[in-house]
Amino acid sequence: MEKNKSLKEVVIKIEGKDWEDALDKAFKKVSKDKTIAGFRKGKAPKNIYLKHYGIESLFYEASNICIDKAYNKMIEENKNLQIVSQPILDIKSVDEKYIEYVFTLTLKPEVKLGKYKGLSTKKDKVKVTKEEVEHEIKHMRENYKEIVIKDGKIENGDIAVIDFEGFKDGVAFDGGKGENYSLTIGSNTFIPGFEDQLIGHVTGDEVDVNVTFPSDYHVDELKDAPVIFKVKIHEVKQTVLPELDKDFFEDLGMEGIDSKESLEKQVKDNIKTRKEKEAEDKYIDELLKEIADNTEVDVPDTMINDETTHMVDHFKEHIMMQGITIEQFYSLTNSSEDKLKEEYHDEALRRVKNRLIIEKIIEEEKIEVSDEEVDNKLEELAKKYKMTKEEVKKEYDDNLDYISFDLKVRKVFDIIKGE
Repeated sequence: MEKNKSLKEVVIKIEGKDWEDALDKAFKKVSKDKTIAGFRKGKAPKNIYLKHYGIESLFYEASNICIDKAYNKMIEENKNLQIVSQPILDIKSVDEKYIEYVFTLTLKPEVKLGKYKGLSTKKDKVKVTKEEVEHEIKHMRENYKEIVIKDGKIENGDIAVIDFEGFKDGVAFDGGKGENYSLTIGSNTFIPGFEDQLIGHVTGDEVDVNVTFPSDYHVDELKDAPVIFKVKIHEVKQTVLPELDKDFFEDLGMEGIDSKESLEKQVKDNIKTRKEKEAEDKYIDELLKEIADNTEVDVPDTMINDETTHMVDHFKEHIMMQGITIEQFYSLTNSSEDKLKEEYHDEALRRVKNRLIIEKIIEEEKIEVSDEEVDNKLEELAKKYKMTKEEVKKEYDDNLDYISFDLKVRKVFDIIKGE
């Protein structure tokens, strides 16, 4: 298939009274700012104005006035076409009698499906290990940890409250000094080797820490430089995790959890549910990839561009929720919107191609969704989010096509999974 098969040019002509009226409106707007000898500003008659500026001076404004009319006419004349992207508009020709717009339409491309039933892809089996349960419970305990003063030697994971000052060739260097700094040993916050040399020391110790700055350090004069940090240890703290006792279970506030055994069972069930969801998502992705590998479709660039724009907009929203602007992000990462779109290109192509494949299977299988199915889905969503059905409908702006399509997609998934 040739890629230009998805493109169609449509010429729309506006002429006669419609064009005359547009030129009159354009004259009234444009002439307001024009001064002609013998007339007050903006008060010269049209024929006098045209002698001075020519009718061509009205074409730009008149063309803008007629765009909506031309667009609506184009849509009406091509309502049977499946237009999948915003049309590209240009002016083909214009004079005092008419204007011709040319709309470049991107049409839904032809999809030649390959095999989509009885596929070779298999779903991963899910298993939850004892180590995974223990790791999750430890993470839960860390949410309720206490930091207490330690009377003993510094160990990995402890927090050392220190004063420090760095010297190169016996001279203190800028940025190398700090007071009452809380350093978590093993966090690799400082130069490699710094934290290790504090292990085994106690509160009150004064330590000379010998390290070498890395070759990629941001200060040129310190790259690969051996230095000495004079460190004073003021205090040592350690993290204490809560015991798996009644107080901890009450703090968790999890219904039915009152023992180590019940907590382990709940955590195991939660991990299994999460891993099953991840395995299902991966299974669907790999099934669609297997179908896509045997499907012929030339995805128009405009569809890919629309998807990358959507992805970038979503990313911008996410960044702003983190408390920084997209400009700050670009500056910190030496990036740009163009680079971001380039990074998203392959994923955007995959998403668009998958959507086209799904829509083609819906068409091939003549998949339908009943009003009852949509209503049941509304009730399910209302229950899940503790809302009324009417509130859920408003979230979708009363457009239930989204829910209907989602239900059709689920039926497609059942078909390609062989269920």
